[in-house]
Amino acid sequence: MERRFSFQLLRVDPTGARRGRISTPRGIIETPAFMPVGTAATVKTMDPDEVRATGAGILLANTYHLFLRPGHETVARLGGLHTFMQWAGPILTDSGGYQVFSLASLRKISEEGVAFRSHLDGSARFLSPEIAVRVQERLDSDILMQLDECPPYPAERGYLARSMELSLRWAARCKAARSDEHDGRALFGIMQGGMERDLRQASAEGLIEIGFDGYALGGLSVGEPKPLMAEVLSYAPAFLPADRPRYLMGVGKPEDLVMAVARGVDMFDCVLPTRNARNGQLFTRYGAINVKSARFREDPNPADPECGCSTCRRFGLAYLHHLFRAKEILGHRLMTLHNLHYYQDLMAGMRAAISADRFDAFQKEFHARRAGENPCP
Repeated sequence: MERRFSFQLLRVDPTGARRGRISTPRGIIETPAFMPVGTAATVKTMDPDEVRATGAGILLANTYHLFLRPGHETVARLGGLHTFMQWAGPILTDSGGYQVFSLASLRKISEEGVAFRSHLDGSARFLSPEIAVRVQERLDSDILMQLDECPPYPAERGYLARSMELSLRWAARCKAARSDEHDGRALFGIMQGGMERDLRQASAEGLIEIGFDGYALGGLSVGEPKPLMAEVLSYAPAFLPADRPRYLMGVGKPEDLVMAVARGVDMFDCVLPTRNARNGQLFTRYGAINVKSARFREDPNPADPECGCSTCRRFGLAYLHHLFRAKEILGHRLMTLHNLHYYQDLMAGMRAAISADRFDAFQKEFHARRAGENPCP
């Protein structure tokens, strides 16, 4: 296996939307790309082959959860994350920072790192930039993320500045901690700075000076109003190098993906397609629908008549409604499969539109459908 990582920018649409290709040791990722979230080395309810069949080219795994259970050394002894979960394609692992910082009362941040207590058993743990890199290398992921601090929204400007500067110092330590034997893997830096333009620019400049294989936009979709997120995305991606992948962390809804792609973002991850499926919500070309509704009790139609997933080809809404009401696990599986398929179809549609220089028309068609009549009234 040739160990390499590279990014090729294939086309830029007049809107600014980018079509690219990431080469990794374990395969190609066509961008814009959406990464299904495999928190504990599994995309919930799905077999890895089923996830691959939806069109997914890369998964995200959660370093924090795997660090605690079963432990990164256990995963390493069992052959690494790809062998452990039987996923042959690329895997991106987050640093664990977001989960640690969300623990609030259970953690304490210092220059050295963050001390916290496990949400599983209360045991004392410590995560530093060096440990975060070591854990991800032992997991054998293809794209590693720096340890950063993700401030909440809202946050006082002084805190945002101090947090951003701390993340930059941690970024430099993460890069220094990389093992030479893993030079085929990628390490991404993470831009912070809250909703402050000058802090975002300073963060980007600091990360570029350190030098990374790709760059992420962190600290968004943390409770801020959607117009404010759109405002940040109207300028922040352009602070990052054009010849490196740009990854928007934890976003989002279909309309968020389309908006962010138009602003030059290449990669995304979010739990929405899987989590919402388990709560009975299906994403369709005409907007989201909730199968819990009594109006679907005798509806034989598929969730999305234009969808090619096996759920829509084989089962009607009445059956999905029944499975959800009966609390049958099959309902979670079928709805998760559909939502993942929808997200990958959306990304494929955007890639095709960018290649044809028609992303503006794609956006208009996307929003017109969602504003129009739902085929499942």
